[in-house]
Amino acid sequence: MPNSSTLFPTNFLKHSLQQYHHKPLSLLLSHYSSSNNFPHTHQPSSPPLPPQIFKSRSHEWGSYKLGDLSFYSLIENFSASSDFVSLEHLLHQMKRENRVFIEKNFILMFKAYGKAHLPHKALDLFHKMEVEFHCKQTVKSFNSVLNVVIQEGLFNLALEFYSHVIQSKGFNIHPNELTFNLVIKALCRLGLVDQAVEVFRGISVRNCVPDTYTYSTLMHGLCNVGRIDEAVSLLDEMQIEGTFPNPVAFNVLISALCKKGDLVRASKLVDNMFLKGCIPNEVTYNSLVHGLCLKGKLDKAVSLLNRMVLNKCRPNDVTFGTLIDGFVKHGRALDGVRVLASLEERGHRGNEFIYSSLISGLFKEGKCEHGRRLWNEMVEKGCEPNTIVYSALIDGLCREGKPDEASEYLLEMENKGHIPNCFTYSSLMWGYFEADDCHKAILVWKKMTDNNCNHHEVCYSILINGLCKNGKFKEALMVWKQMLSRGIKLDVVAYSSMIHGFCNAELEEQGMKLFHQMLFQEPNIQPDVVTYNILLNAFCTKNSISRAIDVLNLMLDQGCDPDFITCDIFLKSLRDNMNPPQDGREFLDELVVRLIKRQRTVGASNVIEVMLPKFLLPKASTWALVVQHLCKPMKVRKTINECWSRLCC
Repeated sequence: MPNSSTLFPTNFLKHSLQQYHHKPLSLLLSHYSSSNNFPHTHQPSSPPLPPQIFKSRSHEWGSYKLGDLSFYSLIENFSASSDFVSLEHLLHQMKRENRVFIEKNFILMFKAYGKAHLPHKALDLFHKMEVEFHCKQTVKSFNSVLNVVIQEGLFNLALEFYSHVIQSKGFNIHPNELTFNLVIKALCRLGLVDQAVEVFRGISVRNCVPDTYTYSTLMHGLCNVGRIDEAVSLLDEMQIEGTFPNPVAFNVLISALCKKGDLVRASKLVDNMFLKGCIPNEVTYNSLVHGLCLKGKLDKAVSLLNRMVLNKCRPNDVTFGTLIDGFVKHGRALDGVRVLASLEERGHRGNEFIYSSLISGLFKEGKCEHGRRLWNEMVEKGCEPNTIVYSALIDGLCREGKPDEASEYLLEMENKGHIPNCFTYSSLMWGYFEADDCHKAILVWKKMTDNNCNHHEVCYSILINGLCKNGKFKEALMVWKQMLSRGIKLDVVAYSSMIHGFCNAELEEQGMKLFHQMLFQEPNIQPDVVTYNILLNAFCTKNSISRAIDVLNLMLDQGCDPDFITCDIFLKSLRDNMNPPQDGREFLDELVVRLIKRQRTVGASNVIEVMLPKFLLPKASTWALVVQHLCKPMKVRKTINECWSRLCC
């Protein structure tokens, strides 16, 4: 083997040793690990590192050889910098020199592979530990690799790895609490909650004790599949077993209950938190705000925000974003703008999701000038709009009936390097169809194709609907066949549009054929009230009242309630096509009774709301039936008692 003088010139060694003679070893290692002095190509005939840096004047370090600690430091440095090429060369050199490998260094390398999203490298190295590097794996290194695989979302692979290692006699690894936590997490993420519960119940057999993380993970899995009551029971069991719940455990349950709309139980859990000495954090409050917004209790959500501040818990972007989104979804976008102003007063800045939600909401509510003003304010404040915000503005302008102006913003968006998505193009295409500019709508479709933006099923539905509305049924039929040939998922809009196209072309029977295909062959796509109204209008227009009644009966049997358009279709037909003309009172009255008997009080109420303005009063017996089903006896009794008490006073 060549000596050191043949590898490195004498002058270089002298200069290097003089330069680092009075410096700590860590600086010296940092120099070699961060510079190009460490070669990236393997030379079998010579070591890649100068042997001088591994010499030490101190005595031997236990079972380690001289310089082993220097190798360990290099492993740490290369792992931290994700320099896997140098790391691999270093491992080969250590193996050639029969250096001692320790598990701690392998764990560092596993974490580095996880950070670099290389789980298979971590698995490969784990299996080489004992065979190639003579380092026995323990549960520590096993857990480290298992965690890396799970963090990458490879849950099935993680479970296979777990079964292989635990069942293999060659490893002789006994799982601990962390192992079970990771396995339960993988099972829950796969939706295998029953198996997760089984693993949980078997923890005690392995002489392990579940901790707070174990309980929280399983509770989260149960909540995700709608088994909230079991998750709450698990919280009680957790406390009985002497495991003190932390805010994470409470937040899992509070969040699930709020999403379900069960705010009463959620608030009781918050009270329980205080009793247990757990202080609600921003996650707790965000869940409650979200729950209140879902219920439409926006004023209470604002009050909770103030309470949150009083309890020295600072609202974050999620809090404000949830509240603003709640205002927008309930048609109060201007109140959402006021919340944004409050957010900015507190030193926060609105993000792209907040601005897109508000701009979209303002345009949907017809407050176009407010939407434009908010856009200008956003730009003036230096908040650069991205694809999401541009798409919201383009959609809003199209709703305002200004697709040409929206097209200009699309061009500006592209010039600034923001790539339009399916929503952007479909909004513009819809805008041109609504403006009866079919040619420009098709140009948008072609531009979408030219820019390699995959056509989403929504885009196809908008194209088919627009072509049918503009009398281009043959073209729509071609697009429909293209969807089928490409295996693109059909939605209710696409089906309804094609049925409408058939009906407009006086091909009602083919429309019915497509309707039955939708009804009986597509279990995930069921007709909505729009689909039924298309067919009802087609048959009533042709004076086929009996066919229309058949469709109405099918509509009721499928659980779809009629709306005011349904009522108007029949009222018009009864008035114009019957001899003598009928006002439709008896027909609608009977429809109300049928809906009430099916426990469909909302649908019945909708029909009555159509009848009253037209002075088509229901029968007295129908009124009694409606009141009986709408009013709960206990509430009625309570209201009567309150009235009497006020009268007596």
